Amino acid sequence: MKSKRVLTVLFMVFSIAFSFSQERTKKELRTDRKLETANLIQVLIDSKEFTFIGRKAIPQGYSAVNLTTNDNFLEFTPTLIKSEMPFFGRGYSGIGYGGDKGLKFEGNPTEFSVMKGKRSFEIKAVVRGENDVFKIILSVFFEGSATLIINSNNRSSISYYGEISKNENLK
Repeated sequence: MKSKRVLTVLFMVFSIAFSFSQERTKKELRTDRKLETANLIQVLIDSKEFTFIGRKAIPQGYSAVNLTTNDNFLEFTPTLIKSEMPFFGRGYSGIGYGGDKGLKFEGNPTEFSVMKGKRSFEIKAVVRGENDVFKIILSVFFEGSATLIINSNNRSSISYYGEISKNENLK
């Protein structure tokens, strides 16, 4: 009877020890999530079809503006870049008072390049709008966040902070 108890206790101890040794640590789980996110970002960038959604606008010379309640996007495809981003900042020539509706343009990119760095991808594109030329620099970090800079001939430069996602049928 004693030997049965001892064997049962030993079996339970080994079972518990074995189950704890099989659990992954928080650090291993975090590393796996980072790798999975980096792989998803790589797939999106390689497809050249993704959408940037801004969470914060950072106009030159002004304080940051929260965009979580505003609809905004910059949609990338190999043949078309479409922008519906708000603009906060100084306008130069060609923009009349009350006539500006933000950085809304679409066009075929005349230049498009993707470079992979140590911690991010850098996408550069140039798009001609109706009355302006837009130079776009998008830095996409492996953990999922992204920074967008749009330079224009008729407006001051503006930066956005947000993330990229798979293209959806946006407006």
